[in-house]
Amino acid sequence: MAQAETTPEELQAPETGFRRALGLVPATAINMTQMCGIGPFITIPIMVATMGGPQATIGWIAGALLAMADGLVWAELGAAMPSAGGTYVYLREAFQYRSGKLMPFLFIWTAMLTIPLIMATGIIGIIDYLGYFLPHLGFWSKHLIGLGFTAAVLFALYRRIESIRILTTFLWIVMLAAVALTIASAFTHFQPHLAFTYPAGAFGAGFVGGLGAGLIVAIYDYLGYYTVAEMGDELASPGRVMPRSIMISIGAMCLIYLALNIGVIGTMPWQQVAKSTSVASAVVTRNWSHAAADGVTVLIIITAFASVFAGLLGGSRLPYHAARDRVFFRFFGRLHRQGFPHVALLALGLITAIGSFFNLTTVINLLLATTVLVQAVPQIVALTVLRRRQPSLYRPYKQWLYPLPSLAALAGWIYVYTSASSTSLIGSAVWILAGIGAYLAWARAGHHWPFAAPEVNEVYLDEQRREAVKT
Repeated sequence: MAQAETTPEELQAPETGFRRALGLVPATAINMTQMCGIGPFITIPIMVATMGGPQATIGWIAGALLAMADGLVWAELGAAMPSAGGTYVYLREAFQYRSGKLMPFLFIWTAMLTIPLIMATGIIGIIDYLGYFLPHLGFWSKHLIGLGFTAAVLFALYRRIESIRILTTFLWIVMLAAVALTIASAFTHFQPHLAFTYPAGAFGAGFVGGLGAGLIVAIYDYLGYYTVAEMGDELASPGRVMPRSIMISIGAMCLIYLALNIGVIGTMPWQQVAKSTSVASAVVTRNWSHAAADGVTVLIIITAFASVFAGLLGGSRLPYHAARDRVFFRFFGRLHRQGFPHVALLALGLITAIGSFFNLTTVINLLLATTVLVQAVPQIVALTVLRRRQPSLYRPYKQWLYPLPSLAALAGWIYVYTSASSTSLIGSAVWILAGIGAYLAWARAGHHWPFAAPEVNEVYLDEQRREAVKT
């Protein structure tokens, strides 16, 4: 009878102080908020140009399929280890047996690049859509404005902030309004022949290469489907909510992206779409009016600013918690007197500012190449390692048709990586090699592996064993 009083899911996570209160609807909303943001408003032209015509819709579908396969990896890991940290926790638990703290350290090191790069795309989006109002801005004028927005975000964050719930709700409403108005405008004067007439050779020899480059853009827009896995200790029933919220959010966003893409291409020739820097503004202007386009453009700029704000707020906590957990450099664990991790925040803000000077395609390529090497592929391996190393770990959700989704995700991520630009491949390799060097210096100073035996600490199994003894 004692076992029936507490569910296994409640036994799985160490005490964190969080309440398991998030159900399926709020969890799905959180995922979708993080997935959309400024993304589709700035990447539709890149997708159309990369794919070379209306067949760009296939890119969004391919991205959804990869996200779904990878989402099932997140679902099993997140449901088995429902706590804050996501990938950091999974890599820490899976790779501790042979390589100590190397993999979680590398993940945090990589997050110090990838999180600001995602935020840099928001700054780039702000600059692009400001071009609708200020079309004659020069190179330095644009980037000085970008630096100004980055500084404004840091200034807003450089204070005690207890919750971003209001901001998240505000961002969700603004994003939905911008998306809904753009789609409604696009289909007001929809022309099917523009949306569904493919250029000669659209599915010829170059289609596979174009699809790889398009998949990079698409999966960038789907990033965020795993957000609830990073806050698993706040889900009411991880084994049920985790997989469902991931699948529903990916499916819903796929429909939104397809509606946006088809609607935009059905409004003006794809060649014009490919060259547009503020495509939503152009569509609303063409089908409604300049006044309506002004309003939609303002909503998009607010969406971009708020997404950068929320991203840096949450991202700055990751190196802080890793430092406090003795898996990263100690100085990132410092708190400002008002109670926020100012060292991590300033470091991420600086990299965001630097990233905003590069073009969007370069930033997305570097972001994805680095993510594949240190997060996506290692996490797939972690799932298999943990099944073998910790077979008795309670798993309220197990991946459907294992290992087929894992293998499909692995193949998809390798395809994404090999499709990235050579510059981004070199850049990601250099960053990771630098991270390995930083780890060795850190490990030598702290007497961690390989300068000492690995420290094995099966957090979730240990908690499970303790509760079994009690009952």
